[in-house]
Amino acid sequence: MTKAEIRKLYKTKRQVLSLHEIEEKSIAIANQVLKLDIWQNTYYHLFLSIKQQKEVDTDFLLYVLKGKDKQVVVSQSNFKDCSLKHVLLTDSTLIKLNRFNIPEPQDGIKVPVKKIDVVFVPLLAFDKHGNRVGYGKGFYDRFLKNCREDVVKIGLSFFKPEESIETDEHDINIDFVVTPDHIFRCH
Repeated sequence: MTKAEIRKLYKTKRQVLSLHEIEEKSIAIANQVLKLDIWQNTYYHLFLSIKQQKEVDTDFLLYVLKGKDKQVVVSQSNFKDCSLKHVLLTDSTLIKLNRFNIPEPQDGIKVPVKKIDVVFVPLLAFDKHGNRVGYGKGFYDRFLKNCREDVVKIGLSFFKPEESIETDEHDINIDFVVTPDHIFRCH
């Protein structure tokens, strides 16, 4: 399947999930993340879920990170150049939906990309080699390209891996994918 076909398939698979299923699966994913050996780090980049896209609800993971006194970093999208600006999430950070219904910080303390230790990566589909299909704009590939070499890249998915996903030259592989039932180490 092409990336476009995979995108369409997984958007459809997500849309049939009930809100209850999304909540249960998202809690299970947050519990699985607790099993990863990542908790010695300080700065964790977390995507804020697009509810209309029925993404993994990262609120549960946010509670885990805050409970462990971790520094949580969230992004603001620049659709002109498909880049992300990174901001420290604090109690006073104002979050609003942008025109694409993506929750984003309106202001805040900028965090240099090289400070980030762990990145939770949104995705539609993945394979066991760490290839992933996102929404196709390349925001996260551009972001991950500028991260430190040792940054831990973790995808979150409701679904099992695809057998294989085609890749492009600019694609950045992820290290782990966490599903409700399993942690896939990708290499």
